[in-house]
Amino acid sequence: MPMYTVYGDRRSGNCYKLRLALEQLRLPFSWIDVSAPDGATRSPKFLSRNPNGKVPVLELSDGRFLNESNAALFYLADDSALLPCERFERAQGLQWRFSEQYRHEPFIATARFTVQ
Repeated sequence: MPMYTVYGDRRSGNCYKLRLALEQLRLPFSWIDVSAPDGATRSPKFLSRNPNGKVPVLELSDGRFLNESNAALFYLADDSALLPCERFERAQGLQWRFSEQYRHEPFIATARFTVQ
């Protein structure tokens, strides 16, 4: 079974989604805390993993990286109960993810980091 590494900030909802999926799928992973407000996402080492300088980043066991939470979720969910096989149901799952990402997350995340 592959081992994953997540570079993330525990305060981030996108990071939480990734952690939750890994736990629900019972996939082995390690967590490396990366604090965006402290500038850790702007270090040369972090930028080599994700040139966008954002968390989360999912490192695969072969050393490749996925740096968008929904892309990482889709990757992890493949061939699992988290991603329906039936075409329309799978599209509905993606519809929910896209809606959450673009309708709710920007307002919640921005407000949370502004208040801190």
